[in-house]
Amino acid sequence: NCRAFAQVLLFFALSCQAAATYAPVPAKEDFLGCLMKEIPARLLYAKSSPDYPTVLAQTIRNSRWSTQQNVKPLYIITPTNASHIQSAVVCGRRHGVRLRVRSGGHDYEGLSYRSEKPETFAVVDLNKMRAVVVDGYARTAWVESGAQLGELYYAIAKNSPVLAFPAGVCPSIGVGGNFAGGGFGMLLRKYGIAAENVIDVKVVDPDGKLLDKSSMSADHFWAVRGGGGESFGIVVSWQVKLMPVPPTVTVFKIPKTVQEGAVDLVNKWQLVGPALPGDLMIRVIAAGNTATFEALYLGTCKTLTPLMSSQFPELGMNPYHCNEMPWIKSVPFIHLGKQAGLDDLLNRNNTFKPFAEYKSDYVYQPFPKPVWEQIFGWLAKPGAGIMIMDPYGATISATPEAATPFPHRQGVLFNIQYVNYWFAEPAGAAPLQWSKDIYNFMEPYVSKNPRQAYANYRDIDLGRNEVVNDISTYSSGKVWGEKYFKSNFQRLAITKGKVDPQDYFRNEQSIPPLIEKY
Repeated sequence: NCRAFAQVLLFFALSCQAAATYAPVPAKEDFLGCLMKEIPARLLYAKSSPDYPTVLAQTIRNSRWSTQQNVKPLYIITPTNASHIQSAVVCGRRHGVRLRVRSGGHDYEGLSYRSEKPETFAVVDLNKMRAVVVDGYARTAWVESGAQLGELYYAIAKNSPVLAFPAGVCPSIGVGGNFAGGGFGMLLRKYGIAAENVIDVKVVDPDGKLLDKSSMSADHFWAVRGGGGESFGIVVSWQVKLMPVPPTVTVFKIPKTVQEGAVDLVNKWQLVGPALPGDLMIRVIAAGNTATFEALYLGTCKTLTPLMSSQFPELGMNPYHCNEMPWIKSVPFIHLGKQAGLDDLLNRNNTFKPFAEYKSDYVYQPFPKPVWEQIFGWLAKPGAGIMIMDPYGATISATPEAATPFPHRQGVLFNIQYVNYWFAEPAGAAPLQWSKDIYNFMEPYVSKNPRQAYANYRDIDLGRNEVVNDISTYSSGKVWGEKYFKSNFQRLAITKGKVDPQDYFRNEQSIPPLIEKY
């Protein structure tokens, strides 16, 4: 029987001996056999398949999670339609194999494709599910979770140059993860986050049923739009409402060194940036001794210049700084620079795979000027990373905290993302120490009780779930969960308790089920 099974699976190069290496043979055979009844073999990769390492590595963006000590999936399933995902869930439930879900691979802690502790799991990799269907007349689009943001933006602009969507800055981010955790970019002040502009979803629940807004509870629909990926089922596709943009937008990037007054300028920006009209977003990237002011304005240079002169004259912005273009061209321009083109939005060849560490903060009170001086001191230290600061205010801050799971709203001046890259594993000690040290230094100046963080800038240092009796505990989840979701965490956990009470969809930072006792 064992030999016959192995022959059936020759194209997996899966011998009985190999099977025994990875897991008890019966459980594996049952799960794989179950999958093969419903999913074509060419879409399944066992650990022993020659293509497995390539498929796994394809969208690993952080080389820290490629190393041998990371626990890898037993199988990778690459569905091409919703029924394959449903089968994977049914087979996984039946045979005790958990599923993790990867769309673009940008999970900062790699939890969409690795486990910190030994665990029997498979990965549903949505790389082959990336259709985008735009209805320009209705100003809506359906997009599958495996599409990258750049592919969504490109499809929208191809349909209409005066429609856009407010999601992340980086074009290679997967739609599934970005929307699930909130999703914001250069349109956040005009149109808020991606999740609040989602009007329908198709999601496979923990029973393998395919639901949409009309067949799921209001709480479940609320939770999948900003409550983080993984916890509430597998979102196959999202229907979004598209937003108007003018035919011409204006972009500028103005770098200022400390010697050129960067400290005074950032000190002023922290008050001006969040108070500007919603049509103007000016973010700051602080690296070394330089602060670069990057702006997207929904209008022409002719109207931007006087606005800057009246609101932020200290920056010295003038028509020479203007780059006018259609909105779609602003996406690669902001992310990659002047030389970037629309082809860069569709690029799936992921060659930039640094070792990386990320953290985040929210700021409600302006920093005293000496703190900015100290920050630039930190940015000059050995192992220093960079700080990306996005101003809030306008639309993102006007939405009530409870409207979506994403709670960072009224009163936020800006958020901070601390980013640190290095390019060889042994070189990580200094960057990791710097990240920890600057995060500790910033504590008195950022949000408190809880110290907030953005769910899509996942940070495992904020806390990990503890599993007791095969279910993640609410008390352990609350430690990190209230930092991402504030008081919305409890509603998310109660919803999880109704949707997935047995905690099938889980990882180290998934929402734990809170079962209400009546």
